[in-house]
Amino acid sequence: MIEAAASVHRDGERLLLSGRLDRDAATALWPQASAAIPGARVLDVSAMQTIDSAGLAMLVALAERMQDVHIAGMPPGMADLLAAYRLRPTLAFDDGR
Repeated sequence: MIEAAASVHRDGERLLLSGRLDRDAATALWPQASAAIPGARVLDVSAMQTIDSAGLAMLVALAERMQDVHIAGMPPGMADLLAAYRLRPTLAFDDGR
């Protein structure tokens, strides 16, 4: 399977990310993604093909800046990263309480 380049765009209250979200993509997309946050309430990752730890860090940073964020989708590898970094599906840190 050929992986698509990562992209981000806004659709109403949804901030949609797609493609492969790795270190290079996260660095390149951060300015556009962070500028699109105001008013966004859904971080939609359902079209993402893969994610690495840098991509997850970007998602966490975006989610922290959004109000009452809802995460839509779970790309391959994300569940393992959430467990490894003790993050909840909402991308909040799981402090065990």
